[in-house]
Amino acid sequence: MQAPPSEAAIDTEEKAMMNFTSACCRAAVLALLLPCALAGAQAYPTKPIRLIVAFPPGGSTDIIARIVGQKLGERLNQQVVIDNRGGAGGTIGTEIAARANPDGYTLTMGTTSTHVIAAGAYAKLKYDPVKDFEPLTLVATTPYLLVVNPGVKANSLKEFIELAKSQPGKLNYASAGTGTTTQLAMEMLKTAAGIDVVHVPYNGNGPANTATLGGQVQALFGSMPAVLTQAKAGRLRPLAVGTPKRSPSLPDVPSVAESGFPGFDASLWLGFFAPKGTSAPILKRLQTELTAIAKSPEMKEQFERNGAEPLTNTPAEFTQLIKAEIDKYTKVIKAAGIKLE
Repeated sequence: MQAPPSEAAIDTEEKAMMNFTSACCRAAVLALLLPCALAGAQAYPTKPIRLIVAFPPGGSTDIIARIVGQKLGERLNQQVVIDNRGGAGGTIGTEIAARANPDGYTLTMGTTSTHVIAAGAYAKLKYDPVKDFEPLTLVATTPYLLVVNPGVKANSLKEFIELAKSQPGKLNYASAGTGTTTQLAMEMLKTAAGIDVVHVPYNGNGPANTATLGGQVQALFGSMPAVLTQAKAGRLRPLAVGTPKRSPSLPDVPSVAESGFPGFDASLWLGFFAPKGTSAPILKRLQTELTAIAKSPEMKEQFERNGAEPLTNTPAEFTQLIKAEIDKYTKVIKAAGIKLE
């Protein structure tokens, strides 16, 4: 006759059954919740998306943001609303974006200024360019273009340098703000050429462009989309592009490098970011759409008309680019003695 099971054996069997039942319940709950989560991700977006541009209207960042934002809205079947929040070299708007709800309905167009220069120029930057954002992808890069008011007696970079050396401290140059790449591009040229030109900061590329057109300042090392139209129309005189090679948008204008300063490179990249914590499915959707937009023949044509070139990368590559550029430009910032609070 078989002996009845011991109390210990019964307890073990009961615990095993309870664990099995609990596991089954958890699996059932997950099975119910998963379709809801997937449906939520697939439904995105269900309302307009705010795209923060941390500079005033009319500048390079604003121009490229509006071009890409319109196409993104078409692909997502939702309006992308441009929200210009200029000031403090782009740091005000970028901080607003960093603190926004990470629900996919607030994005920002970041640049070399907002995510690289600011990190080295501001002693107490109120956001971390790497830790506070989810990088989506680059969309464009553009060279800086040295232009002067037509009243300036210089038709080439060589003549501008000679003029500046003959009048040290007399010529002024505009920038989009202290600590922006428009200032650093000229500071790099000042160091390379040994000239003394006085910095006059403005609140964005648009106002800096207007001041140069009006003759309040003599020169501007502006990003190409902001100054290309005026340069082609003769309202501003282009002297040199900041990239090592000439720009297809202005093939007759030499580069700074070929004008006697080999190795000189001043360009601006522009890309999209979401606040840290945005869900992976939403990030993936945005990355896919933005990459497709930047690679489209239509966008290539629009970018080239504005002096920009399409460029994409992965989020990991984007993060590495930011870190490398911070190291590069921090040295330039220190050499120029730029310190911002």
